[in-house]
Amino acid sequence: MAKTLDEAKDVLAGRAERQMREHFGDSGLTTRQKLALTCRILFDGGHDSGIAGQITARGQEPGTYYTQQLGLGFDEITEDDLLLVDEDLNVLAGVGMPNPANRFHSWIYRARGDVNCIVHTHSLHTAALAMLEVPLVVSQMDTTPLYDDCAFLKDWPGVPVGNEEGEIISAALGDKRAILLAHHGQLVTGSTVEEACNLAILIERAARLQLLAMSAGTIQELPPALAREAHDWTSTERRNQANFAYYARRALRSHPDCVTNGVKL
Repeated sequence: MAKTLDEAKDVLAGRAERQMREHFGDSGLTTRQKLALTCRILFDGGHDSGIAGQITARGQEPGTYYTQQLGLGFDEITEDDLLLVDEDLNVLAGVGMPNPANRFHSWIYRARGDVNCIVHTHSLHTAALAMLEVPLVVSQMDTTPLYDDCAFLKDWPGVPVGNEEGEIISAALGDKRAILLAHHGQLVTGSTVEEACNLAILIERAARLQLLAMSAGTIQELPPALAREAHDWTSTERRNQANFAYYARRALRSHPDCVTNGVKL
């Protein structure tokens, strides 16, 4: 006999949140392992663009972060290929050089104490949307974590290897978790690697959906209150952990070499 059919939505949502806290949690992976898995997850998710793009996460010491070794594609990165660098991109641990475009990550980390991971890629559909110089439009339930949470930089500042680009991009991002960069690509941030990885998957999907919808007709807006409710419901730590664990298991089936010691998720 059902006992919950008369319960209000907020009561049911609260029960679901408590259950997610009981059943999902941190994977126990190291930051290096999470970043290596993120590289493979995003490669499989259409974020491949040669050796362009950077994925970084804060290190334990202030002013440091991990990033991949320049010259390797996302499909090649292992946890051993990740470098620890300072804000000047000096390598503190690891062998190789970082992408010089990592400089604008330093500016974002300085401006946003809540950000612990940054994913910047030139994924196919976000790059195509960026060519049109139009902002990302979130109008489908799955992509609501990005609702009113994606900034837009219409003016391309050129190759992001200077401090000027760091100032421009970090300022345009503001307090949002994501930004579409005209004539460039996308950037998402997260308080965790899991959150940033999930948002990177979603922004590419959102851009693809937008381009498909634009080709068929006029995109209709979501009701703002319901969209904000969905944004908050789908942006919790436990949901990010659960999503990342799924993506990681899938990546490990195709790329078991990305972590040096076997992991169980």
